[in-house]
Order: sequence, then C-alpha cells, then structure tokens
Amino acid sequence: MSPSRVLVLNSGSSSVKYQLLDMRDGSRLAMGLVERIGERSSRLRHTGPAAGPREQHGPIAGHEAALKAMAEELTADGLGLDSPELAAIGHRVVHGGMSFTEPTVIDDAVLAEIERLIPLAPLHNPANLTGIRTARALRPDLPQVAVFDTAFHTTMPESAARYAIDPAVADRYRIRRYGFHGTSHAYVSRAAARLLGRTPEEVNVIVLHLGNGASASAVRGGRCVDTSMGLTPLEGLVMGTRSGDLDPAVIFHLARVGGMSMDEIDTLLNKRSGLFGLCGDNDMREIRRRIDEGDEAARLAFDIYVHRLKKYIGAYCAVLGRVDAVAFTAGVGENAAPVREAAVAGLEGLGLAVDPELNAVRADEPRLISPAGARVAVAVVPTDEELEIATQTYALVGTGRK
Repeated sequence: MSPSRVLVLNSGSSSVKYQLLDMRDGSRLAMGLVERIGERSSRLRHTGPAAGPREQHGPIAGHEAALKAMAEELTADGLGLDSPELAAIGHRVVHGGMSFTEPTVIDDAVLAEIERLIPLAPLHNPANLTGIRTARALRPDLPQVAVFDTAFHTTMPESAARYAIDPAVADRYRIRRYGFHGTSHAYVSRAAARLLGRTPEEVNVIVLHLGNGASASAVRGGRCVDTSMGLTPLEGLVMGTRSGDLDPAVIFHLARVGGMSMDEIDTLLNKRSGLFGLCGDNDMREIRRRIDEGDEAARLAFDIYVHRLKKYIGAYCAVLGRVDAVAFTAGVGENAAPVREAAVAGLEGLGLAVDPELNAVRADEPRLISPAGARVAVAVVPTDEELEIATQTYALVGTGRK
C-alpha cells in the first residue's frame, strides 16, 4: 500500500502549528501547537488519537527543538516521523511572489528563491524557511512541498494585479498585488461549489475570509480574478489590527507633519489600527457585547468594518458580472451572525439576502443561510487550510513516492 499520510507544518517566528492527516479520507490523526519558542514559558499542546490533549511546559530553545518535541509526541502515539506511511511534509509558505504559482517540491534552488523573496514578507518567509530547513534535516529522504499563500491569486489578470505606477519602477521592486490567504480562498471556493451541487468551473464565488486578518476574493470558474490584499496583507478590508485600504498620502502626512518614523507608521497601520485602533478591541465577540451595552466607539468600529466589507462585495459583483454565491469563512465569518447579516443588508438589489433563522444556526458543516429561491446563495463555509495544504501536497507527490 502506498504511504497515505501528510504532515502539515506552519512555522511562525515563535510558533509551529502542525497536523498529521490521512489522505485516504482526509482524517486528522494528530495536531498540535508549539508556542513561545525561544522563551522560558514555551508550551506544546498536542492532541492525538488518545482521549484529551497533552501539554508540555518549559523552555524550547528554537524550531529544531520544537520539531523534535513534536516528533516525540507523534512517536508516543505510534505516528512517528519514521513511519513508512508518511508520504510527505507540506509547508505553508506565505509569499511565493510570481515565481511559485503552484505547490512545489522543495530543493536547494526552491529554498534560495523563497529566501530571495524575504523582502516581500520579512515577518513570515524567514520563519517558514526555518521550519523547512529543520524538517529537511529530520527527514532528508522525505519529499517536502511548499504550498504558497499567494499562489491561488497568481491567476489574476494584469488589470487587477498591477498598480497604476510606473511599470519600470514596479517591476524593479516587484510591486504588484499578490494577495494572501490563498489556501483558504481555494478551499472555500471549491467547497461552496460543492454545496451548490456544481463544479468549481461552473460557478462564480465571492469568498470573504474574515479572521483577525481579513481578505476578499472574486473567483470565476475556480480561478481568482481579484483579491483585496495587495503587495502585503495590509491592503483591503478592515482587520483586527490592520487598517486595510488607506490613502497613501496619510503616510506622507504622518512622516512630514506628525514626525513619525517609517517603523512607527508601520506599527501604527499593522498593529494599532483596524478594530483595535478604532475601539481598543479586536475580538468581534467583545465588540458586539460592548455594542449591546451602548458603547458608541464599538458601534462605530463595527459600522466601519461592515461598510468596507459591503463595498468589496459590491465591487466584486461588478468584477464577476454574475455571482452564484457569497461564502463567509474564518473565525469572524463562520461565527459572527451579526457581521453576515449587516454585510448583506441593503444588497437585495444584487440578489443577496440572509434568512435570520438560518443565519443564527451554528454548525461545523458548510451551510446556506440565504432564503429559499434566492438569486445568489449566501453560505457559511468553514475553512480548512491544513487540509488544503495536505491535499495539494499529496496530489503532487503522494503516490509517486517509492
């Protein structure tokens, strides 16, 4: 029998998330998180086939130690990295630029190119590289695959991907709209098509990935034709701590008039803006609680968030021409019924509406929340980026491994 398991690794600057999946049925055999790597208060939380999670507390010096600790937990469950059933390791890599348009088997040349792209993702690609190098050292014989957040969006036409600046300058510094959350947008757009009983090639879908980071995409026949995030994840929707769309001259104004440095402006727009900057909270549950208590700052933050979201829905209706479904996903999209209701309110002329009773239901499965017979389906589709990474990894190398 061919090996059927894929280990998915998502290496951050101080954390490693992992899942081990069996690709015969997509089931999760184990999952875990190592966090606060490099600190005395490091923690590993592991859930395997046995009942209940296990935790380790204590210093974990670096990613090598983190992955070794993960491997020990998997071995304790009989799922070790030396298992002949392990087909490959799939790595989430945030930025692939225009070099990587699909999942790619990792070799030294691929590593060098990911490293060359660090200026486009200075917070993410270095951590992704560390995880890849550590995993390759642990299992140098095993196929390892990079799955890029940006890859799904490389199908955008130049009219959507290009900024209206001097092309020579843009090309020299690789400035264009790349988009992010690509694995989520790919998974959800296909799942929305299945929910409608159709193939991805038959449907046009607007995907709204609403978590602490948030992005929208317009997907025509299974291919992304526009997305809200750009050169970096800062552009687009209002997010938990990021501003989203902003007049670029605000940056000049803050530098010239406010005397702020580039680093200070970067911190302001990425970490002290969005919902947090507007009202001091980036948890939508807390914001809704404050609104119910009459908090005006929370109400304004919610209204600004929804206003931006509604603008993108309308814009992508125009881009697609025909919309078959709008799919809400990620933490806020899957759980915040008031956000879904407010985002669609007033868009009846575009064929959009939600049924209040269906919208109030909480479930782990994809579901429609639009009224029966609605011209455009409105859906809640739980995302599964790890399964998407595993699926793409296994499709590339799964049965070819000897």
